[in-house]
Amino acid sequence: MTAHLRNRNRSGRPGTRRAAPPALVLVGHGSRDPRALSTVRTFMERIRELRPGLPVHLGHIELNEPLLPDTLAALGTGEAVLVPLLLSRGHHVKRDIPEAAAASSARTRIAGPLGPHPLLVETLYERLVEAGWRRPDAAGRRTSAVVLAAAGSRDPDAAVDTRHTARLLANRLGVPVVPAYASAAGPTVADAVRALTARGRPRIAMASYFTAPGRFATECAAAAPGIAASPLGAHPAMAHLTLHRYDQTTQHTLPATA
Repeated sequence: MTAHLRNRNRSGRPGTRRAAPPALVLVGHGSRDPRALSTVRTFMERIRELRPGLPVHLGHIELNEPLLPDTLAALGTGEAVLVPLLLSRGHHVKRDIPEAAAASSARTRIAGPLGPHPLLVETLYERLVEAGWRRPDAAGRRTSAVVLAAAGSRDPDAAVDTRHTARLLANRLGVPVVPAYASAAGPTVADAVRALTARGRPRIAMASYFTAPGRFATECAAAAPGIAASPLGAHPAMAHLTLHRYDQTTQHTLPATA
């Protein structure tokens, strides 16, 4: 093969190179639980395996280093897509992340949160199965239910997104799924369990709608009366979903903002 042909890019023009892709910046919430940071780092490696050559960085909103402003500062004036490792709309998605991006010199675009999305539902289902969930028969469906434990937010859009995920998961499981929250919203997991038991559904499992282990996920699991699934974690579907959000954003026609 000649050098002339080797240097052709996908557009067919000789002697040019394809532009480097925008960096992917994973925006984690941050946690004092060391398992959270370990999970996110494993998650980063999964993404790098799926997309070799894509620069992948990590920035936290709080509690862990590197913090998002520091990650963006290290990028200088480079181009980046910020993908929040968050599961619904809320203050972090609407305010904290855009403000950090606007204060940086990097040319940034911000993807939407990971949820709602069917890939999250499949991950929730598989985590439940790992914890011992088995699809009940017709009689069991009349007495079974699942509590979808989430972080919670004062933003009403966050509750809308969580309820959407609960409906999708209910369709997947064939039993009612009730959202519950660790903070800032209700009902709590304990309240949801009491309400379901009063409705004649004592066989209750808990799905953990958290991206990684942490205080809220642990507290919710402790309130579950039976099966308590693990958080979403570094499940392969989560990595595929993150890259999907990245691709959606890079394919958008609006220019990156500085």
